[in-house]
Amino acid sequence: VQLQASGGGLVQPGGSLRLSCAGSGFSSDNYIIGWFRQAPGKEREAVSCYSNIDGSTIYADSVKGRFTLSSLHTNRTVYLQMNSLKPEDTAVYYCTADQTFSCSWYAQGYKFWGQGTLVTVSS
Repeated sequence: VQLQASGGGLVQPGGSLRLSCAGSGFSSDNYIIGWFRQAPGKEREAVSCYSNIDGSTIYADSVKGRFTLSSLHTNRTVYLQMNSLKPEDTAVYYCTADQTFSCSWYAQGYKFWGQGTLVTVSS
């Protein structure tokens, strides 16, 4: 499985960005795909995840109501729309996936990782 992430950049507080992650090489339609982030000096944390098995999506409390994860099953792509961005959202965002049944809040629950894309929220 390969994951190609894009869409990071510099944005002012209150602004918006959209990240994309295109997945390929899945051996079946049973997969989970989503995003983690890692800020300087902090551990990697879950942001959002979509399960193609039951169509469910999970969000970290810190992004609920501001971030929306959408998916295109046909091309295994997910988009993370990030609105009302805050300086504390600044981090390297990583696309991740696995061929398992349920999303996990822990990085160990994902086998495949894309390259990170930097999101900087600053005035």
